[in-house]
Amino acid sequence: QVDVAAMVRLFGYVDVTDTGFIVAVLSIVFNPLFWNVVARWEHKTRALSQVFGSPHAACYCLGAVILVLNCVRSHCFTEAMKSQPKLEGWDYHWTYYSGLAISAVGTLFVISSFLALGFTGTFLGDYFGILMEEKVTSFPFSVLDNPMYWGSTAIYLGWSLMHASPAGLLLTAVVAISYTIAVLYEGPFTEEIYRRKQKGVKSK
Repeated sequence: QVDVAAMVRLFGYVDVTDTGFIVAVLSIVFNPLFWNVVARWEHKTRALSQVFGSPHAACYCLGAVILVLNCVRSHCFTEAMKSQPKLEGWDYHWTYYSGLAISAVGTLFVISSFLALGFTGTFLGDYFGILMEEKVTSFPFSVLDNPMYWGSTAIYLGWSLMHASPAGLLLTAVVAISYTIAVLYEGPFTEEIYRRKQKGVKSK
């Protein structure tokens, strides 16, 4: 059961009206919305592929933009934590090293996901018509679905614990919710892309 009193005490440290906090929330929500809208638009129109001359060039461009946006999100997240108070009693070595361990695991999932998928596999290449030969089932996909998303969430969680930041914990929850919604939209759409590919192969 959730300790309501503890939750109230925890978020009593967070000023959700603070400009930095609001900017951080907006940057967190914007990122998956942006790449899903742009990728679906590309899948429907092939406009980016035409502008950049090839699907690969367009995908690399979108990937670069996503990386920049993720850097901006991380900066906003960190600045929002710095502008709000730490949680009393959490600013200890055990909290710091617990957060460090969680961030390390998250980093492992993010990096191993990227190595398993490659650049185009990571940055929505299938929406550009750059399809993988088969579904990736090696680590970390053998451990959990969408390890890139949950690894990123773990990094933010660990970062928040390292700073003993209630604002960071709340923002991490926003990250998790945003990714959960993104998965609900991306999963079925991506599966449909590969279902059509398999149907096309069988019809030949």
